[in-house]
Amino acid sequence: MPKYPIVAVFFVFSLLSSLAVANQTEVVFPQTAVQVKNNTYTLEYAHTFEQRAQGLMHRESMCENCGMLFNFQQARMASMWMKNTLIPLDIAFIRADGIITDIKAMQPHDLSTTNASQPVYYAWEMNQGWFAKNGIQVGDTVTISAK
Repeated sequence: MPKYPIVAVFFVFSLLSSLAVANQTEVVFPQTAVQVKNNTYTLEYAHTFEQRAQGLMHRESMCENCGMLFNFQQARMASMWMKNTLIPLDIAFIRADGIITDIKAMQPHDLSTTNASQPVYYAWEMNQGWFAKNGIQVGDTVTISAK
């Protein structure tokens, strides 16, 4: 038994607390702009692995014109899921040339994957119904300011 049990307990508690805080580092998202149908929207920009992994998880709400653009760094058959995502979203998959290939609805906490129908470079997530409300459709061209 340690000579100073309170000091030992304090040390262990401090160590565990610092490890817990280290694992809760907040992912910071820069912003980018996209333009479609003569309208420009400012979005959070997920272009690193850590940012793409975090995405819109744990958010209880999102403003009407807020969203996130995911950059996969290369064309691929992208798939997304809604693990730890609390709000219903729509996702638009976008090819490297800016053409929207798919717009699909995703439900909170759904662990099944939502897949692009062809290789895409980007995925754009918004509140569910936002794309339809704004007249944005499959086949529209999106111009992205940050590549």
